[in-house]
Amino acid sequence: MRSCRIKVQLLAAGILILTGSFSAHAQTCPQNIDFETGTFDGWTCYTGNVTGNGANVITLTPSGGPVNERHTMYTSFPGDGLDYYGGFPINCPNGSGNSIRLGNNFGGGEAEGISYEFTIPANENYYTLIYHYAVVFQDPDHQEYEQPRMEIEITNATDNKIIDCSSFTFIPFGSILPGFFESPNPGSETPVWCKDWTAVSINLDGHAGKKIKLFFKTADCTFRRHFGYAYIDVNSECSGTFTGAAFCPDDTVVNVVAPYGYQSYTWFNSTFTQVLGNQQVLTLSPLPTAGTNIAVQLVPYNGYGCLDTLYARLLDTLTVTANAGPDAISCNYNPVPIGTPPRPGLVYNWSPAGGLNNPSIANPHAAPDITTSYILTTNHDGGGCVDKDTVIIRAAVIDDSLQLTGKDVYCIGSGDSAVLNVQPTFSIQWYNNGVGIPGATQTVYRPTVTGSYHAQLMNDIGCVINTETQPIDISSVPVAAIAQGDRQQCLVGNRFNFTNASTNAVGNMNYTWFLGDGGVGNTRDITHTYGTAGTYPVKMIVSSNPICVDSAMFDVTIFQNAFAAFTVKPTCINLPVQPVNLTIDTMGSPINYLWKLGNGQISSDRIPPAQIFTSPGNYQVSLSVNTAQCPSPINTLTRVLVIDRPKQAVNYEVEYAVVDFPLPLAARQFGDSVLWNPATFLNNNRTYTPVFNGFSDQVYTIAIKTASGCVTVDTQVVKTVKEVGIYVPTGFTPNSDGRNDFLRPILMGIKEIKYFRLFNRWGQLIFDSKTDRPGWNGLISGATQGTQVFVWLFEGIGVDNRLYRRKGTTTLIR
Repeated sequence: MRSCRIKVQLLAAGILILTGSFSAHAQTCPQNIDFETGTFDGWTCYTGNVTGNGANVITLTPSGGPVNERHTMYTSFPGDGLDYYGGFPINCPNGSGNSIRLGNNFGGGEAEGISYEFTIPANENYYTLIYHYAVVFQDPDHQEYEQPRMEIEITNATDNKIIDCSSFTFIPFGSILPGFFESPNPGSETPVWCKDWTAVSINLDGHAGKKIKLFFKTADCTFRRHFGYAYIDVNSECSGTFTGAAFCPDDTVVNVVAPYGYQSYTWFNSTFTQVLGNQQVLTLSPLPTAGTNIAVQLVPYNGYGCLDTLYARLLDTLTVTANAGPDAISCNYNPVPIGTPPRPGLVYNWSPAGGLNNPSIANPHAAPDITTSYILTTNHDGGGCVDKDTVIIRAAVIDDSLQLTGKDVYCIGSGDSAVLNVQPTFSIQWYNNGVGIPGATQTVYRPTVTGSYHAQLMNDIGCVINTETQPIDISSVPVAAIAQGDRQQCLVGNRFNFTNASTNAVGNMNYTWFLGDGGVGNTRDITHTYGTAGTYPVKMIVSSNPICVDSAMFDVTIFQNAFAAFTVKPTCINLPVQPVNLTIDTMGSPINYLWKLGNGQISSDRIPPAQIFTSPGNYQVSLSVNTAQCPSPINTLTRVLVIDRPKQAVNYEVEYAVVDFPLPLAARQFGDSVLWNPATFLNNNRTYTPVFNGFSDQVYTIAIKTASGCVTVDTQVVKTVKEVGIYVPTGFTPNSDGRNDFLRPILMGIKEIKYFRLFNRWGQLIFDSKTDRPGWNGLISGATQGTQVFVWLFEGIGVDNRLYRRKGTTTLIR
């Protein structure tokens, strides 16, 4: 099979249309190869899938007939509009009555096919078919074997050989084939490529007596996401010679038509010494001499057929017979087809034009206002062989109105009824749900059962028409009932099963449930779970039609389960622990309590007695609750009780304040509150960082209280001096005994240290700091220093904003 490649993005399965060619001595094509019965009779339909693992594999099996949305028949009248992606007509413009679509735009890795087998007559060595196709491809830019495609496979079934020159594969890959265009309506970000209706000739010369199989296939991409589809039609006549090879003696010109679907055409005289033309149609005027031989050289598109040269002998033996078709009746202005399928090379004209959808085609539709004789004039496209035929279309109008007296919906026993009326005519037959009602042949009919009613009317000339359909709904009033069941449940795990016990004599029952909490349903029985406790009205409405209605109603109660809730605060040793019960009331049902208080004590009171713990640690306190209405499940909440102990009290280092200058103080910060006592000389005795400003020494106790109630009392001594000073001890003993382990300056009224530096006996800087704490620990680069004397230098800013410098010596003592 030759591969025809195009660079497009796969949109859906391809669209292919087949049509047959016609010549002056046309042979009758196989039955329904042109779909003119409006069915797939004679064709075999296939469905399957496409896979790709390094190669494209289409797997098809017979489907037993057309499958919805995969084998679709279209009729040319009134027509099916335009293709969404391509904008071209869905119906083949070749004048035929029916075309098909193979595939769809769903994707999904689908594949479809249709095939037709026929035998060429034994004496027909020259035989040609013409098919028409249009395709739509999504182009996802996959690998070639993964792309969607359309395959046309023509096989000599007698010899089991594929006819390569007539078999093609269209793939959205590579260079764009002539005639393809990108859709302006891709429907997504994936491009779509389309090709409008195109005719292709199938040259079957030399296959007389052989069985030929036509096989058209479409497939999505192998990733199951992108689609391709095709429209197909086949011409209604098969030919052994070119259209125009036979012409009329009274023609003024001859138009000889070469096969369709080639890239170029070159016409020659019989000796190939003169080029006569280079188009598909060769126009000759004046008329050639009967018996003139000509030839045409056909060059296919690359990979799209075979190079070929065909010959034709021109004879003036053509005769044309007009065929207007059989007389017919147009009922109530409904169009009826007249004429026959078109034949290539002929021109058609109908008169009068009134009532025709197109007076210039072979097979228009006629809907005249009055009985009309239509004259068809048919001639060869060269102007000769004029012939005429007449068809009579009888216009008949039947009053097809249908009147309803009464109600179209009513309940049995209500006194209401429905009566249907039509106007008198030659013959009347009433139908219910498409089935004739025995004996119902009068103008009036009274329905007794629910159904869709219409009448078929016929006049005395055979015009048959159906009235509109009138639905009638006749039902009895149902009796609503709900089976008694559990109508009280607890909230946790509630699940109500409402069982319908409604009955009805005539008509189907429909149900609507209103469950009281906003929930609704329309099944016969229903199961429901409520989200909150309370009492809910449940209503069930049953109807057999919109007016035959009954209802039942009752209440359901959902009890609130008890859910334990309490808090217990961290508490200091030897202080009372009192849990706070936050459990919510349960709609009046008494709650049962069980406390486990963490020290082996239990209580069933709502508020348990306070407990005292003498040892610090974490204790488990739990509360379990339930009610008499909802004894299970028991709900338990456990919390951790933290029992704390006070921190060890400390004495802070003495702070020195210069009289009349403020001194910031600081307490340890580990509690929730702090209290300095007394408040003398402090700007705020309830802050961790008060400011001292006084004229005499003061000793403060600092009570620091934690969230658990533990209180630690620290001590701070503040001494006052009259002027700013700096004191550095003359010796220190860094032996880690907690006393004099660090050398640091003692500051009196210094608010900022510029530097505190130490030098050894050789003048080397061994310590440099801008803070007074923690000071020097007697180590140099981690090495312990022996007993020796060091020089210190100090510079800082006093509270009076003056610069102070001091120096001296100190002895490290080991």
